[in-house]
Amino acid sequence: MVGALEPHFLSGPVEMARRPKPDFSVLEARIGHKFANPALLERALTHVSSIGRGKSRTESYQRLEFLGDRVLGLAISEMLYTAYPKEEEGELSRRLADLVRKESCAEVAGEWDAGLFIKLGGGEASSGGRRKTAILGDICEAIIGAIFLDGGYEAAKSVVERSWRERMAAPRRPLRDPKTTLQEWAQARGLATPVYSEIERSGPAHSPQFIIAVEVAGFAPEQARGTSKRSGEQAAARAFMAREGMSEPAGQDKK
Repeated sequence: MVGALEPHFLSGPVEMARRPKPDFSVLEARIGHKFANPALLERALTHVSSIGRGKSRTESYQRLEFLGDRVLGLAISEMLYTAYPKEEEGELSRRLADLVRKESCAEVAGEWDAGLFIKLGGGEASSGGRRKTAILGDICEAIIGAIFLDGGYEAAKSVVERSWRERMAAPRRPLRDPKTTLQEWAQARGLATPVYSEIERSGPAHSPQFIIAVEVAGFAPEQARGTSKRSGEQAAARAFMAREGMSEPAGQDKK
């Protein structure tokens, strides 16, 4: 499929002048929105590297990305507000941050196969721009902005709901790390914030090993090892929670 599309996205100045209008019907079907104004979708897929000399950067997707970022945030906020009626603001904010991060947007763009349709300059195309997380994430937001302008908020929200529903139900990353979970646990019991201290450092400078202890008032301290102070602190918090029978944050990587 890639080979069939490549002639539509030649990158040199002469080739771009000859480039026929791309057929976006396949992409529209994957997104779930038929554009009344296809020029909006074409703009959403135009990377700044493809803008010729003497032309404004506003002809790229950047303005649509700005708009789409806000529309996406509102749509997902509404989804979360409805789906989790008992969750507090902090938990909703953590879920929102995970769902709108650049990597999540890039995953959605990848599911749409949007990378095949991006208009790139020669250098960006040859360096793998169609697969770059930053570009795919921007493209996703720009497409949402284009849908908003083309069909209104309800059309954009419908696309977001279809593409983010499963992600909302099953977060790809832990919403809270062990240190945050332990701190909230201590605060809920009126205890002081857990204190972390370095017990030992060993190994060469390029590959150190740390033993970190965590102390919570009224409880025995717990120790754990990590390849950095931060990872050691997370490991110590995790070990403390395991010892006290506390559950870990959902999806937490135990490495």
